[in-house]
Amino acid sequence: MVHLRIVVPEDRCAKVLDLLEAAPSTCNLIFLAGAARQPKGDVVLCDIAREEASVLIGDLKELGVARDGSISLEQIDSQLSEAADRAERAARGKPSDAVVWEEVEARTSESTELSGNFLIFMALACLIASVGIFLGSPILIVGAMVVGPEFGPLAGFCVAVVERRKDVAVRSLAALAIGFPIGITAAFLFTLLSEATGMLASDFSGSMHPLTQFISKPEDFSFIVACFAGAAGVLSLTSAKSGALIGVLISVTTIPAAANIGVAAAVGDWSEWRGAMAQLAVNLTAIFLSGIFTLFIQRKLYERRRLRHMDDGARAVAGLPTDRRGAPPPR
Repeated sequence: MVHLRIVVPEDRCAKVLDLLEAAPSTCNLIFLAGAARQPKGDVVLCDIAREEASVLIGDLKELGVARDGSISLEQIDSQLSEAADRAERAARGKPSDAVVWEEVEARTSESTELSGNFLIFMALACLIASVGIFLGSPILIVGAMVVGPEFGPLAGFCVAVVERRKDVAVRSLAALAIGFPIGITAAFLFTLLSEATGMLASDFSGSMHPLTQFISKPEDFSFIVACFAGAAGVLSLTSAKSGALIGVLISVTTIPAAANIGVAAAVGDWSEWRGAMAQLAVNLTAIFLSGIFTLFIQRKLYERRRLRHMDDGARAVAGLPTDRRGAPPPR
């Protein structure tokens, strides 16, 4: 279930209450007259089955609630209520498969910000990966994958493409275009420092450590695994399964490949450098393609659900149009 806190102008509150009361997938409807001060209006609280959350929020947007008031969403982890059970049974589909698009947009919008913390994590992840390359340690390579924050902008770009949001796409690409060079530069300078201080042998080459050579030798399975990981990452994002996202981060060698670009350039191993560049390009391309495709399918399923909802009786009660041909595009 999803909990909504809605601030609605007084002139539209009756329609909002009629809409939510008539929707079989809602429960625990509470009305607080004149409780809101900024923006000024009434406060409506309710719980909605996750499967129908985006659909009903779309109706609220049509009523201008998001423009003149506000809609806040909270995930309900546990709830003991027969009314909630009935609301979930009334909703079509399974809660675990439902996508709350407003939730996805909020997550990706936050993760695409080019912040100081993002750049620091990119640098630290590449530094950890550099040590893993020096020592031939797969454990450190895996640790660098988990620390790396790059999947946020990658997922943000996929969402932006599917929803045609140019601003989010630009922010996501900017974070990647600046973050990866920062990480590569950190690995490059660290390698030079390690050589100068004698911590790294002057004749070092990545080919000396067979256990970590996979980060600079792209093959067919590299592309396939990155495709699988991109699809799994997007599914974990839309279903709020963070545990699956950790597995995605471990399975894709974007950060180790970026670190290896810096390490190989510092030691002048241009064969390794070309391999790492190819590995990074293969992984990024595969994640983009599979992520966009997965989100596209999920979006089409939502649009079909939204279209079926257009002739729902709850819309008629709230005074919203029920003609599918006049349906506004889902947002």
